[in-house]
Amino acid sequence: ISAIRSAGAIPRLVDVGDDYLIDVSKIDVNPFQPRSTFDKEKLDELITSIKNIGLIQPVTVKNISKNKFQLISGERRLKAFKELKIKKIPSYVRNADDNESLEMALVENIHRQDLDSIEIAISYKRLIDEIKLTQEELSLKIGKKRSTISNYLRLLKLNPIIQSGIKDGFISMGHGRAMINIDDEKMQINIYEKIISKNLSVRNTEKPV
Repeated sequence: ISAIRSAGAIPRLVDVGDDYLIDVSKIDVNPFQPRSTFDKEKLDELITSIKNIGLIQPVTVKNISKNKFQLISGERRLKAFKELKIKKIPSYVRNADDNESLEMALVENIHRQDLDSIEIAISYKRLIDEIKLTQEELSLKIGKKRSTISNYLRLLKLNPIIQSGIKDGFISMGHGRAMINIDDEKMQINIYEKIISKNLSVRNTEKPV
């Protein structure tokens, strides 16, 4: 523990006792993790940050059995500690059932700066479908306008190839929104290919639509 403290891995502004330093080998990853991919460059940046200034925010876990925990949020932080071969990680221990774990993981992720539009849309949809929230309830919970939530959800009506294009940064959310009202998926793909080949702006995409 003293070695971790001296390495700056424990946040200075949080009172972290021994009970909250949990062996990383005893933490299972979150099966409800909303993120499908992790950017290696972002992970490397986090590793460097932890080396230099320590962990800013503990991970959140729940106790699932004796000396066994399940991650609620903070998978990238946990990965970074494993890469650094630090055996214990500062943790908040929460009492939560599966639905509460999913809700906490999704809501935390929604407020991240590095999520793409499709990941946000999927998180919104999961909160509505699995936590049984209405769009109005979700709006109040996360502090976003209902119209904003609706605009993200509509992206999921696009052809999966176009959704992948948004995730990978080939086109923007604005391009996707311009194509939402096209029911014919072949025509969606034709316009998508034209956007890429001709480097069309959102405004110029709206013309063929």
